[in-house]
Amino acid sequence: MLKLKKKVKLDFWFWIKVIVILFMAAFLIYPFFTLLSRSFFSAKEPGFTLANYVKFFTKKYYYSTLGRSLFISITTTITTLLLGVPIAYLMSRYNVWGKKYIHILIIMSLMSPPFIGAYSWIVLFGRAGVITSLFSDWFGITLPSIYGKIGIITVFTFKLMPYIYLYTSGAMGSIDSSLEEAAENLGSSKLQRLMKITLPVIMPSIAAGAIMVFMTSLADFGTPMLIGEGYTVLPVLVYNEYMSEMGGNAYLASALSVIVVLCSTAVLLVQKYYVSRKNYVMTSMRPPEEIKVHGWKRFWITLPVIVVTFIGILPQIVVVISSFIKTDFTGFIGGFSLNSYITILNRLGTNIRNTFVFSSIAIVIIILIGMLISYIIVRKKGVTSNLMDLLIMFPYVIPGAVLGISLIVAFNKEPLILTGTAAIMIIAFVVRKLPYTVRSGSAFLHQMDESVEEASINLGVSPMKTFFTVTARLMAPGVLSGAILSWITCINELSSSVMLYGGKTSTISVAIYTEVVRNSYGTAAALASILTFSTIISLLIFLKISKGKVSVV
Repeated sequence: MLKLKKKVKLDFWFWIKVIVILFMAAFLIYPFFTLLSRSFFSAKEPGFTLANYVKFFTKKYYYSTLGRSLFISITTTITTLLLGVPIAYLMSRYNVWGKKYIHILIIMSLMSPPFIGAYSWIVLFGRAGVITSLFSDWFGITLPSIYGKIGIITVFTFKLMPYIYLYTSGAMGSIDSSLEEAAENLGSSKLQRLMKITLPVIMPSIAAGAIMVFMTSLADFGTPMLIGEGYTVLPVLVYNEYMSEMGGNAYLASALSVIVVLCSTAVLLVQKYYVSRKNYVMTSMRPPEEIKVHGWKRFWITLPVIVVTFIGILPQIVVVISSFIKTDFTGFIGGFSLNSYITILNRLGTNIRNTFVFSSIAIVIIILIGMLISYIIVRKKGVTSNLMDLLIMFPYVIPGAVLGISLIVAFNKEPLILTGTAAIMIIAFVVRKLPYTVRSGSAFLHQMDESVEEASINLGVSPMKTFFTVTARLMAPGVLSGAILSWITCINELSSSVMLYGGKTSTISVAIYTEVVRNSYGTAAALASILTFSTIISLLIFLKISKGKVSVV
């Protein structure tokens, strides 16, 4: 017993570990297990039951949504790979025109929420869309419908392709060129070197990008809700079951949520198993040199990059332009106007204020907790730090809508009622976006020399004071980079917000979704433009702090 007491040191970091574990247990583990337990009950049957799961797997209306979700996610993953890997190869190996600016535009297209892309495609190719009407009136041609599975896959492909691009280009830029040179000396052609050497070596990075695409497309709610119409996927089904006008079935919605999480977890485990078997160790002392091409060859190499980048950034361009066009109840009627901005400032000012107030409070909490967790994970290794690392990654497995429902289920009753309050919105932001800051801070700490902290402690400064006066200041650049990414995703968050908001806590993302559903495209465009400009400013700050280096969590 005496030895055990000596091992447990009740210092500053012990209490920080306790507080962080309690926070994650209260607002992540407890809500999820409350959701899980509720999935085994039913309003129609007493006691413990599997009725909800039986209903899902025996009724086509329900189990077909799982097939649709997997189809959308798998197809999107394939299409993003077909686009992203070649673009990454061209950008990393050739002197593409305007490479620096194209890189920024690709990142920018990733930072806006997918539902803004869906809205933009509706404006362009919807039934009364600009391009649809143009082809119909001028050429008598009826374009294919943007609604349904084709529309969802199209939006996801160009929205999520940057994940593949960032992971692949980063890996291609750090591969040891001696591998390719050895293959060249043995007589391999450029295509053979690419297929047999380069791609297999960077396959773990490509797989990491692919899993991000798969998980994001599987969990997204806004895009399939806006343009899916009759093509219902799991996140939309979860929302419909919980928010049904006929009286939501929280028990069935809970079961559906658990199924979504199990699918996400299974795919993540398969990816981790694959990567563990395909891991290569090499030096990056001699990264590949950029191939200089000129004239028409340079033009044809640059052209596909520009086309894909333009389509990816098109949603932001569309929303900004359409926000200044006159509208009425029939839609856009042409001509310059500021009416949409005047309308949102008068009618939806609360949504704008809520977005930035909630996100600002959340980001302060994220920075503080993120710094502490990063330090514990890197410097205080042990069972507790491993547990924290696992808990931090858990939100990646839980889609936003599922997290929203789990928080509602957990905190819609005594002793702590938070449903409909600003507090539950901020908590959702913190839980979902904290990993960006933790990963960024941890990466920075790995590169930091511990001797600076040790010197401070040896001079008699307490560990707590050393952390806040020395370590935290040195960590600031790395933490701020992740915090800005957390901020961008907070202001753009829809999936959890649409489940959690109340009359006085609605955000810009929720308002955009509501306005699009009401066919108020002008006000939706004005709101989306505010998000776009906020994202651009935040992204430029991030690139300045990180010196152009982007790390995707």
